[in-house]
Amino acid sequence: QVQLVESGGALVQAGGSLRLSCAASGGTFSSYALAWFRPAPGKEREFVTAISRSGGITYYADSVKGRFTISRDNAKNTVYLQMNSLKPEDTAVYYCAAEPVSSTAYYYTASYKYTYWGQGTQVTVSS
Repeated sequence: QVQLVESGGALVQAGGSLRLSCAASGGTFSSYALAWFRPAPGKEREFVTAISRSGGITYYADSVKGRFTISRDNAKNTVYLQMNSLKPEDTAVYYCAAEPVSSTAYYYTASYKYTYWGQGTQVTVSS
């Protein structure tokens, strides 16, 4: 059983930066594809970004491309979300998610594909 704990959420001004962390315990971290999601109008959880097992493949929603960067440190069992040029519309609770995958190239953008979820961390961007 994998447990995920997010941290790093805060109140920040528009244009600022934050780095979120998601620490995992249990399971084999290097066997998981990882992703970040956030709630959005009309959606339970909107895809933000994902990273493959090895970290060699990443994918971003258009709304965050060029501003957010996902990375992982398999030695520390942690995935990160570096958020730059933050906008008020980025305000949300950010959740990390993990799913065991057989291929180093796999990742998913659909929330239902992920089995393990953290409790979320609040990011608030003021204008």
